[in-house]
Amino acid sequence: MSNILNEELIYLVLSIVEEIPKGKVATYGQVACLAGRLKNSRLVGKILSMSEFYGEYPCHRVVNCNGRIAPFFTEQRQLLEDEGVIFKNETCVDLKQYQWEI
Repeated sequence: MSNILNEELIYLVLSIVEEIPKGKVATYGQVACLAGRLKNSRLVGKILSMSEFYGEYPCHRVVNCNGRIAPFFTEQRQLLEDEGVIFKNETCVDLKQYQWEI
């Protein structure tokens, strides 16, 4: 993974995440695609899990392909709700309504 994961890619992914508007979400796959890494959505998740070492980024705005929030990111739901995102159930955002359209 060290050949794939480098500082340039980390900052590219984080800069994409930084562009997600308040009240919107993007999927890991969407961020991977924008970074030119179509099949690396898990790598995006890995980068976001390390984001605190690189500064403050709105990683709470990234969800899985079904709109589900990260299971161990306890603040994610509240942060999204504070931005006006409404959940369709306990763990999922309505992607039809809240997905970031580029």
